[in-house]
Amino acid sequence: MARMTGGQALVKSLIGNGVETLFALPGVQLDHMFNALHDEGNAIRVINTRHEQGAAYMALGYALATGDVGAYAVVPGPGVLNTTAALATAYGVHARVLCVTGQVPSAHIGRGLGMLHEIPDQLGVLRGLTKWAGRIEHPVEAPDKVDEAFRHLRNGAPRPAGLEMAMDLMADAAEVRLKPPAEAEPPVPADPELIAKAAELLAGAAQPAIFVGSGVFGAEAELRALAELLQAPVVSNRTGHGALSARHPLALTQLGGMRLWARADVVLAVGTRLQPQRMNWGTDEKLKIIHVTIDGAELKRVSTPAVGIAADAKVALAALLEALAGKLKKPASREAEIAAIRQDVKETLESRLGPQMEWIGVLRRALDDDGIFVEELTQVGYVARMGFPVYEPRTYIASGYQGTLGFGYATALGVKVARPEKQVLSISGDGGFMYNVQELSTAVKHNIPVVAVVFCDGAYGNVQRMQKELHGGRVIATDLQNPDFVRLAESFGAAGYRAASPAALSDVLGDAFRQNRPALVEVPVGAMPDPWSLAVPPRIRPAR
Repeated sequence: MARMTGGQALVKSLIGNGVETLFALPGVQLDHMFNALHDEGNAIRVINTRHEQGAAYMALGYALATGDVGAYAVVPGPGVLNTTAALATAYGVHARVLCVTGQVPSAHIGRGLGMLHEIPDQLGVLRGLTKWAGRIEHPVEAPDKVDEAFRHLRNGAPRPAGLEMAMDLMADAAEVRLKPPAEAEPPVPADPELIAKAAELLAGAAQPAIFVGSGVFGAEAELRALAELLQAPVVSNRTGHGALSARHPLALTQLGGMRLWARADVVLAVGTRLQPQRMNWGTDEKLKIIHVTIDGAELKRVSTPAVGIAADAKVALAALLEALAGKLKKPASREAEIAAIRQDVKETLESRLGPQMEWIGVLRRALDDDGIFVEELTQVGYVARMGFPVYEPRTYIASGYQGTLGFGYATALGVKVARPEKQVLSISGDGGFMYNVQELSTAVKHNIPVVAVVFCDGAYGNVQRMQKELHGGRVIATDLQNPDFVRLAESFGAAGYRAASPAALSDVLGDAFRQNRPALVEVPVGAMPDPWSLAVPPRIRPAR
């Protein structure tokens, strides 16, 4: 035991649990935590951002790029509230993000006295957006509460966690016993009887298909082996891209998966909610679904599968491979069938969404195979979900069902901090980029060399198109007044470029990556074709 402040106990416990980087903004309720960070020297790298939202999104990017914990610290009240969009996104995409925040003096919590940064039930706000949230109520509790947070973060279904500590308790000193890091629990096993039932269905399937999300990451070898054994195509959603390389002859994106859905007889869903397929594409009595997820609560949320397995993906897929060994007649190759679907998808995308696909081709060629692509809610981003080839896991970063406009650039900075050896390319529209434009300052200050491409159409283009096409031309509140993005980037000390054509963008991206410093590329564009008729198809099978 050693005598230390609550702030020191908190920081030492974070270090003990492997936190090496903290995205943060200081403030009076965190003074003694930041004093402790200062005194620990380089044990934790503190990256100070220009907005709390930026800090939280950077922690999200760090978590998505690594699969480990991304941590941020902000003042209570408005500071925490500024991060809630990022926390909601982390919850939706199953990211291990830790929010650390202060509190008003402990004697005043919950009294509504109007203390600086006081909000009603801050802990309740955190609990609504996280897997677990707790309050450190004495310096001696800090190691236990940090330990509990990390046990929730690193075990079971990945989701964010929150910790708060009152400012006076961060200043108080006590004899504190530090703890070893939280131990990882063994992977969630798979029920042998359910594995046997799933194996029986798969062995008897004529048209099996595998649909995957980010929950399959870590089980890539088992996924590939099972797909090849069954000759089952693997369809990835945007958060699961790269689990099977796009170069593999059995790999498809959702647009290809739509073409399979009508005739599939058994679908194995791994690490995905399978929500759009079941709710939008439809099901019938001929389709048997096997759902594997570490989060057992997901198994009956949309509909009850034929077989529901609450287990770690790697463990479950390994068990399925073992159960199928020697019991499966070698199926006929489906590579020609999948190749035809891929060619059809390619031709469809190029004929109907040619402008977006031309930009996507340039972006893909500019990135190394293991380069990381961070998409946004912009016209090129929407089409990238269907048409951007991904070759490795955790190299396609998206906001999932939250669709958080403006998340992209700050998230990309966190990705680059986590994976400094990889190229990181962020794409945004002019609307979304301006949500976190101030983080250009953070990129330059901390030398985070993300290349950001901003497609500028002078509008919230998706909404404006709907206003024109669906609402009789009632265009309102969707036109934008933009800065000169090149001069703006240069004013922060970043490299600024403008590229008015795909060929020009290709040249510019090569130079931007070679410079290895923060860069922004402004790409003036006009209206682009509507992607939604492809991305959101009519019902494919009758609903049950």
